Amino acid sequence: MRIENWMGASKFQVSSFKFQKTKMDEFITIVISRYNYWAYVILMMIGMYAMITKNNLVKKIIGMNIFQTAIILFYISVAAKKGGTIPIISHGHNGGDHAVHAMDFINPLPHVLMLTAIVVSVATLGVALALAIKIYRQYGTLEEDEINAQLRETPQ
Repeated sequence: MRIENWMGASKFQVSSFKFQKTKMDEFITIVISRYNYWAYVILMMIGMYAMITKNNLVKKIIGMNIFQTAIILFYISVAAKKGGTIPIISHGHNGGDHAVHAMDFINPLPHVLMLTAIVVSVATLGVALALAIKIYRQYGTLEEDEINAQLRETPQ
């Protein structure tokens, strides 16, 4: 039994469905093996959802923090390497009997950059919460709609 493709030429046999099933199994295996990336995408979407849809400013700040955490976790996992060691050369360049292979070592740069990102994230969280306190003292609420209504009512 043959199946016609979009050009009208018979290209695939029924036995090729086994091939397609194998490809689908490979795809599912790849998707399942990268579960950590799916977790980061879900965390990013939760953070983005909170920033876009919530009216409470503290909830928006928490969403921003979740989003930042997901990005930091993503970069840390990208930098991880199975079988890699820390980039300290024990035998030295001149005294060693073999060349140093960069593939054997973990790149420390993404980890260092993410430490900086963590510091920036904490600082951003602190400033955002301080501004939220200032807004609450000024307007008596943290709801975005109520703040906008008060701003429209006040003459400038």
